[in-house]
Amino acid sequence: MKKLSHAEILPNRLTPEIALANKRHPITLVLDNIRSLYNVGSIFRTADAALVSEIILCGYTPAPPRAEIEKTALGAVDTVPWQYQQSALNAVLELRRKGVKVFAVEITDSSRNYDDLIKEDYPLALVLGNELTGIDTDVLAACDGALEIPMYGVKHSLNVSVAAGIVVFEAAKMWKKVGEK
Repeated sequence: MKKLSHAEILPNRLTPEIALANKRHPITLVLDNIRSLYNVGSIFRTADAALVSEIILCGYTPAPPRAEIEKTALGAVDTVPWQYQQSALNAVLELRRKGVKVFAVEITDSSRNYDDLIKEDYPLALVLGNELTGIDTDVLAACDGALEIPMYGVKHSLNVSVAAGIVVFEAAKMWKKVGEK
C-alpha cells in the first residue's frame, strides 16, 4: 500500500466549474443558528466532498465571505451552491412545499436511525442545529421526522460538523444504493 501524492490525486479531481455543473446528490443541508464559523466551513467542505445540492444558512449562522469559514472550507464556498435565509422555519416549509422530505438531525422521542433512509425519503433535506441548544422547537415541529446517530458513550451529542459528515455521507451512500437505479 502506498499513499497517493497530491500529483497522483489531482487528475481525478473535479474542477470547480465541473463540480458546479455536475449532477448533485438530492441532499440539502439547512443550518439552523450554527454559531461557529469553523463548523460552517467544515460543513461546506463536507458538502463539497459529498456533492450535496445546496446549503441553506439560517438565522445567525455566519455566511461567507469570512476568513474563519474559508480556513476550514478550503474553497468549498465556491463549489457548493448556498443561500442565506433569515428563517430556518420558512426554509423548511419552502422545501416541503417543493416535495423535499425534511429531517432534523436530532435525538427526539420518535427519531429514526440515520441509516434507515429509503428511496421515498429523497430528495431530502437535513436540518442541523445550534451547537448548544440544537434545532429550534418550531423548526423541529415543521420537519417530516428526525434522524438520530446512536450514542454509545457518556456524551449524547457530537460536534455539529462531525454529525453532518456522518449523516451526509450515509445519505449519499443510500441514494447511490436506492435512488440512482
